[in-house]
Amino acid sequence: GMVMGIRPEKIDEYKRLHAATWPGVLAKITDCNMKNFSIFLREPENLLFAYFEYHGDDLAADSARMTADPTTQQWWAVCNPCQRPLDSRKEGEWWAPMEEVFFHP
Repeated sequence: GMVMGIRPEKIDEYKRLHAATWPGVLAKITDCNMKNFSIFLREPENLLFAYFEYHGDDLAADSARMTADPTTQQWWAVCNPCQRPLDSRKEGEWWAPMEEVFFHP
């Protein structure tokens, strides 16, 4: 799981964007071996929680391919202004990864 803040004044725009996610973005998510990708919103704290299941062999390589994709870069350029990265994130992170403390298959 990953966590990110969202700017309160951008919540409606973020919901609108994700209600009509670009087909090229969805195709790249699938191409990069990510399934069941979800983003949840928690108000009034204005936090986004993202989750996906990875079904590939090299997450770093698939993530790099996604990052290099021009359509994904354009999508992020539209969505990123809505987001507010956490102050506690590490250098180079946008979404802050979370520690899994429980799992039941």
